[in-house]
Amino acid sequence: MKFSEAWLREWVDPGMSTETLVHELTMAGLEVDGFEPVAPAFEKVVVGQVTSCVAHPDARKLSVCIVDVGGSKPLQIVCGAPNVVEGMKSPTALVGARLPGGTKIRKAALRGMESRGMLCSEIELGLGGDADGIMALPADAPVGADLRDYLSLDDIVIDVDLTPNRGDCFSVLGIARETAVKSRKELSWPDLPAIVPSCDDTLPVEVRAPEACPRFCGRVIRGIDPAAETPLWMKEKLRRSGLRPISPVVDVTNYVMIEFGQPLHGFDLDTLEEGIIVRWADRREKLILLDGREVTLDDDMLVIADHGGPRALAGIMGGDTSGVSEETVNVFFEVAFFNPAIISGRARRLGLHTDASLRFERGVDPRGQRRAVERATELLTAIAGGRVGPVIEVADESKIPVRPPVALRRARLAAVTGAEVADREVVWILESLGMTVTEGDDGWIVTPPSWRFDIAIEEDLIEEVARVHGYDAIPETPVRGDTLFTPVSETVVPATRMARTLIDRGYQEVITYSFVDERLQSPLFPETEPIRLANPISSDLSHMRVSLWPGLLGVLRQNLSRQQERARIFESGLRFCHEAGEIRQIGSLAGLMAGPRWPEQWSADRTACDLFDLKGDLEAMLALTGAPEQFCFIPDEHPALHPGQAARIRRGEVDVGWIGALHPKHQVLFDISIAPYLFEIDMDITSEAVIPEYRNISRFPAVRRDLAVALEERISSESLIKEVKKAAGDLLREVRIFDVYRGDRIDSGLKSVAFGLILQESSRTLTDDDVDGVVQAVISRLERNLKAKIRD
Repeated sequence: MKFSEAWLREWVDPGMSTETLVHELTMAGLEVDGFEPVAPAFEKVVVGQVTSCVAHPDARKLSVCIVDVGGSKPLQIVCGAPNVVEGMKSPTALVGARLPGGTKIRKAALRGMESRGMLCSEIELGLGGDADGIMALPADAPVGADLRDYLSLDDIVIDVDLTPNRGDCFSVLGIARETAVKSRKELSWPDLPAIVPSCDDTLPVEVRAPEACPRFCGRVIRGIDPAAETPLWMKEKLRRSGLRPISPVVDVTNYVMIEFGQPLHGFDLDTLEEGIIVRWADRREKLILLDGREVTLDDDMLVIADHGGPRALAGIMGGDTSGVSEETVNVFFEVAFFNPAIISGRARRLGLHTDASLRFERGVDPRGQRRAVERATELLTAIAGGRVGPVIEVADESKIPVRPPVALRRARLAAVTGAEVADREVVWILESLGMTVTEGDDGWIVTPPSWRFDIAIEEDLIEEVARVHGYDAIPETPVRGDTLFTPVSETVVPATRMARTLIDRGYQEVITYSFVDERLQSPLFPETEPIRLANPISSDLSHMRVSLWPGLLGVLRQNLSRQQERARIFESGLRFCHEAGEIRQIGSLAGLMAGPRWPEQWSADRTACDLFDLKGDLEAMLALTGAPEQFCFIPDEHPALHPGQAARIRRGEVDVGWIGALHPKHQVLFDISIAPYLFEIDMDITSEAVIPEYRNISRFPAVRRDLAVALEERISSESLIKEVKKAAGDLLREVRIFDVYRGDRIDSGLKSVAFGLILQESSRTLTDDDVDGVVQAVISRLERNLKAKIRD
């Protein structure tokens, strides 16, 4: 929220510099994003009045103006602005003036005519973006007055980044309350007299949804001057708050919203049919908003309607058909309290974000509606006149939120803050914040004011005391505690160790959203039921991820678009799925490899990586379990993976993941130019480790026997090794495959696999008979189970 420092000082003068004020606001929990002057530095610019304006004799687009600047003699100024006319008042830079950017005004001759100054536009003074003509000032601007003084330009705009719980500070009043407490100064309320009605005109108001709108106030004002203009002081305050002045009615409603934090709306009374109805929208009901957008309403949205249909979306934006215009002479002010839960999320659902919805979602003061309508009436009638009707109020007190009392214990306050705050100080702080405080047995009973929706538990009160007392005033206390050594289980491989293994092999860890675009996820997992978010933050983050792959592929696409052609990335996180009617979250680890096998270098070519590179990295990580032999890779098909380059990962008899190359059609979907390889495993099962067991190192020599067998292409090395281990028994220490051959003297459809058997006994030297027995058992089992043939 932006506001003028000068406006704030009208409410409370903290007696401190801008820098100190900004620091105090930040330390009070109202973080200041920044502050800047409302206008850049310039000097010797005054209010001038054009008393004469004639065309330049030698230049069609120039005018020769005589300008009164309050001196003894008027100035002749040559001006090229198309909007300059006799009688208008405009900022005038005198000879010797310095403008923003360092421009210095000198006496000059333009096409033979002397010019002793310059009539200035908004953009030349840094006061706006209008460069089409010179800046027009009000008719009552004092000629010769210094422009900085006249427009109060020696002011600062402060931008506060408010947290969602501090809806009470979305106003100058709210910031002033905080400033008054922090500076221990009195708050100066503006004089707000009740407006005496000058006519009896009212408008029927019916509230059909009191649970959503427990208080509704309104007032009829007839006969305003449609030609009236918003005064300059109000325009400047609005501009410094980030709002564009439009017309007196709109400007008054915006002014009161910024001043009190209470949004309100001005209807053209003549467009309303028979009265106001506050009701729930009919499903699929249409409404054209003030910005010209047509929206389709849901039945959980509240509307301000008349007997002809909806006229405004309650708490969000007014409708186009009932808004005020340049011809409006009769106005109806609407000021209401809407339940925050009713407004929350509705604007985002329609793609809207308004100042009104921002305030109503966080909660406005349910007791401030009459005050706002009185203030708006006072301002509008002062600007545009009119006859004022009585205030119309419809309220259901039973539905208006009441702040329940909260207990604050002395001991708890001291324990949480680490400071001893005097009782008198605690009471003063809470009462200064508008709370009602009574003594309790071991502390205080505190009732928050109507505008503080964020005070609900004891810790909220402790926070209030701590931030006003001053975080700097809380003494530093060294932390003391017992050092605890937690047991480290050897039965689980730490996730950090698995991650470190991948990092050591050249991977980088990434973190992606748990929300994904269903249009990208569904093609990868068409048979998996998606989990849609009830209130997504955007349309492309509308579903929970069922796999980590969409996020990794998105990261790869981003890197490729930035000319990073080699990628080794992984992510550990949760994926989500339906199981037994509930949503289950599964800890997963996924990796992706794409691009050249090695970084660019002189000693290696640019060969692309393949599936076995990724498989090797994954096996190195799985070996951390101490039982790599428990994992196997079974060729299978997956909708996301390339046929023939996909495998199911299994540990024992349990499926734990997938590995493979991305299907080419999905490369097109993700706009990826190179083939990536992916894996994903479930962490719970794959991280189970086998506890190491001690074995004596044999003092007796090992024996090696090499065999070569011819077997079908379809038989994997893994299947071969399994059969060998089952046949060889306890004497086998290792199986080493050292050659695979296809070619001459090998029949089509077969391959030759050569492997070595490493045999050893721990208690004796093996004899030839021992070794030959093992070899014969292996040959027999391979011939029987795999139809293998021994090669000579």
